[in-house]
This record gives sequence, C-alpha cells and structure tokens, in this order.
Amino acid sequence: MIIYFPPVTTSARRYAATAALGAVLAGCGSDPDTSPGADPHAAVLGASPSPTASGQDAASPQPGNPREPGALQRPKAPTLAPGPHGLTPVFRRAAAPAATAPKTVALTFDADMTADQGPRAARGERFDNPGLIAALRALKVPATVFMTGRWAEEYPAQARAIGTDPLFETANHSYSHHAFTPDCYGLPAVAAKDMRADVERAFTAFAKAGVRNAVPYFRFPGGCYDDGALRAIAPAEVTAVQWDVVSGDAFATDADAVAEQVLAGVRPGSLVVMHCTRSAAPVTEEAVRRIVPELRRRGYRFVKVSDLMRPS
Repeated sequence: MIIYFPPVTTSARRYAATAALGAVLAGCGSDPDTSPGADPHAAVLGASPSPTASGQDAASPQPGNPREPGALQRPKAPTLAPGPHGLTPVFRRAAAPAATAPKTVALTFDADMTADQGPRAARGERFDNPGLIAALRALKVPATVFMTGRWAEEYPAQARAIGTDPLFETANHSYSHHAFTPDCYGLPAVAAKDMRADVERAFTAFAKAGVRNAVPYFRFPGGCYDDGALRAIAPAEVTAVQWDVVSGDAFATDADAVAEQVLAGVRPGSLVVMHCTRSAAPVTEEAVRRIVPELRRRGYRFVKVSDLMRPS
C-alpha cells in the first residue's frame, strides 16, 4: 500500500467478508469499499466545488475525446480535474451543508463479467438482469450502469438498449474485470502496462455494441486501486467512481436485508453500489422495488452519477 492509502474501513471488511468468495469463484459482483473518506484521492463535492490541487474547479465539464478513428464518441459529462501529480481523480459522493443539501441519491449497477467467463455463459449461467433494468424503467429511476466490455460483448442487444436509453448512462467497469492492484480478493491482476488498454478496450466494446450514452467514468474491479493504477489509467481521461453506500446485494439471498442496508446508509448526495448480474446478485431487483418508493417517500430524488457530480 502507498502512503495515501489508509486502512480499509470496518464497513469494507464486512462487505469483503460476504463478497470475497464470490469474487474468487465468479470474478464479478464484489466491490469492497477500498477508498474510505480519509482517502485524499477521493473527492466529496458540495454545492460549491472546491478547487483541486491543479487549481481547476473539481467538477468542471470535461468532454471525452475519441482516442482513435472510429472510437466511441463520449457525450460531455462533468468530470473531476486530475489529482496530485496528474493522477486519475476519484469521486465517492456529493455532499453539502445539511441545511442546503438537496436530497439526491445515485443508484449505480455493476454489470460484471470477466474476460474468461464465456464458457460459463455458454452453459447457461446468466450475467445479465433484464428484469432489474425493466424495473428501473417502470419505476422511472435514472441510473448509471458500470459495464465491463466483456459483458457488452456477451449481451450486445442489452448493452445497446441500455446505451441508447436516456434514462441511463453507461460507464466503464474495465474490459476484463481483472484487478488493477496485485491483491484484490482473488481476482487475476492486470499488468500496469496493460491497464489503460483494458479501459480503452471496454469503450471499444461499447461502441461496437451500439452504446451511445457512455460517460468518461471508470469503476475499478473489486473497488481496488492504488497510486500505480491511478497513474496508469490517467491517459484514458476518466474519473474513477467509488461509492459511500454498500448495498450488500452481492451474493445476497434476502432482498429485505439489502433494502434495509441501503435505506440505513443513504444520505443526501449518496452514491450506492449495486449489481446487474443475476448469477451474483439474484435479489437486487426485488430490493430496488422496495428501496425506490421508500426513498421517494423520504423526499429523495434519483439522479445519475453525472448529475450528482455536477455542481449545483
């Protein structure tokens, strides 16, 4: 670990304890919170973003640029300015003084699939969750889907449907869902020299599937990163997106317990991590159908990550 990296939080340990085995066996669905609030890489944005180390506004709009002819044209979306020494910035939640904080919350869903899970999909294992996407549409809940490139290749019609629906935005969860640090809950690791290419390969897979709403946001597989990873993907010009509320839906069998955990953790500006993978998170749809009306009853409005990151 690097000097910027404090110990993993207690909530992360609880989450890791339930997800680590599944990460080893399935290679997807576990995103332990390895960037606690004291992490100086992780930004907390309020109504008036404070300047970053580079002197730019923390949420100044930065359009995504294609890297090569025919590359995915990313829509403009708010991003964070680079961190110290040009490292990829990290966003965890939005925050503002309690008296003025808008009651907004972003639900995010990881569509996980590793680069080597094709045989399991061929045998009938499902790494998608169309029922969840249908529920979000029926409930009219905007959401950000963090998709792996391999998932987009396995389910191109679904990737295209999500990636052309204005209710959603598609963000990058790597191509391979392999880890970007040496020790990340049993996931195979990507070599540092290959990290940027892995990110870009996912965007290429999105473009091939017909995704049009991809935003320049990236979620590390397993939630694991260090300075080396932040440095390696900096040329990809993405903002890394973590979370402050762990849903606990990975490998859960009790939808009520997942809903209670989310409802207990959400605060104005929260960013919730959930999953869009039936094999790894079978009760997520049921939990969402309870979470959404209750949070609306409490006065919350659902937004995408790009809206949460946008300065008021």
